[in-house]
Amino acid sequence: MSKVYLLGAGPGDPGLLTIKAKNILEKADVVVYDYLANKEFLKFCRKDAEIIYVGKKGGDHTLPQDKINDLLVDRAKKGLVVARLKGGDPYVFGRGGEEAEELIEAGLDFEVVPGVTSAVAAPAYAGIPLTHRRYASSVSFITGHEDPDKPESAHNWQALASGTSTLVFFMGVKNLEYISTNLIQAGMRPDMPASLIHWGTTCRQRTLVSTIAEIADQARAKGFRPPSLLVVGEVVKLKDKLDWFEKLPLLGKGVVVTRAREQASVLVSKLEALGACCYEFPTIKIKPLDDYSHLREAITNLDFYQWIVFTSVNGVKFFWQQLRSMGYDARALGLTQVAAIGPATASALRERGIFADFIPDKYVAESVVEGLLKMGIKGKKVLIPRAKKAREVLPENLRRAGAEVDILPVYETVLSQESDANADVLLEQINEGKIQYITFTSSSTVENFFSLLDAEKLKPYVSAAEGGNGIKLACIGPITARTLQKYGFDAHIQPEEFTIDGLVKAIVE
Repeated sequence: MSKVYLLGAGPGDPGLLTIKAKNILEKADVVVYDYLANKEFLKFCRKDAEIIYVGKKGGDHTLPQDKINDLLVDRAKKGLVVARLKGGDPYVFGRGGEEAEELIEAGLDFEVVPGVTSAVAAPAYAGIPLTHRRYASSVSFITGHEDPDKPESAHNWQALASGTSTLVFFMGVKNLEYISTNLIQAGMRPDMPASLIHWGTTCRQRTLVSTIAEIADQARAKGFRPPSLLVVGEVVKLKDKLDWFEKLPLLGKGVVVTRAREQASVLVSKLEALGACCYEFPTIKIKPLDDYSHLREAITNLDFYQWIVFTSVNGVKFFWQQLRSMGYDARALGLTQVAAIGPATASALRERGIFADFIPDKYVAESVVEGLLKMGIKGKKVLIPRAKKAREVLPENLRRAGAEVDILPVYETVLSQESDANADVLLEQINEGKIQYITFTSSSTVENFFSLLDAEKLKPYVSAAEGGNGIKLACIGPITARTLQKYGFDAHIQPEEFTIDGLVKAIVE
């Protein structure tokens, strides 16, 4: 049955979307979203869902409100499930009530799913509690979007100015001077603490702390623009003491992640947890092979091998997919010793019931060879499930050590054709100063990155000198760094431990 869901998308941090809203997005036929609704939420939508952007950015409406109402009614009358995704909460200055009234008049079923309003979330992320026993026992939410030229204000400025409430003004940046003037004229003392929070709860958050008398001039000088929230009251004094979000080490730093889409989430989540603004630029795509007959034959004859060496999480994943499709489980490896090139690969094996017999101290092929030599690899039969195209260091050195090695391709990496990997868009973001770091997690990410973006176009933006203001290039390890050198760049950042955690730590440092 058709239904329209008015969903609160929350203030911007994707983690603040409610579970109920996520569940509805996953089943909706149509998703209608606003400027303030984080685009990350669209990843939850069905691939065949109709996605409609209706704008509403600082007075610039892609679609006027009456047309949005008509759109919701039209899609619902066609028997579709419609998710109307609105920034914050639908019923807190979100015009959700008007949309609900239109749906009722059209005889349509609807449901409201509340969202975390920016009025609560943005101050919390800025270190400002809206109520506090010493400072404020109530809070008022007020629109700052009022026309300063209209004959009579809808606000009771005297009540707002003389009360002990914390005042939170939505959409008030353009009218800051009007708001502060009215509050002071109505009796508020000029030195009342006031704060402006821009893009609250997102990696772009920044906060200005001032007084109600000076905040308009200071906001203008510092270039504060919508969307920003104005908080007025004694509770603003607590910001320095209670601030936690703006102390995150990578807050506001733009980091390009070049990993394949399927693998990027781990690195992205770790960086975002530290405040970074992540820009996914997938340079490689992980693909299954067209023919797995060789792998299936190898699985049938696993007892033939004394060692299986897994060189990546993907190698484990695709190997196991075929293993399970043949009706086998971890017991099929019972007589075979297993090596993993690093902790992530070892973890992927553990999830499938296999504890690696060997993990090298350094997570590169050379260290695997050195370690296996000490474990008596000479004369042993070794199977290496890996990418179709990969470095030959491991099999060649094992053969030199006297091992009999079979290479078994189980997947392939190809150049990503995803729309995100748009070099012109990335260069535009770089030119606007949004990017501070570009990360590379394998040689193939380097090679494919520069097949998508001309190295010469990047060079002016990269700082070769330590301590420069240019973009820093971060490589997960020495092999990746050597590949980067082929394109005329040195890695500014390289961790001691060649893992995702190591890379993140090195960027922070």
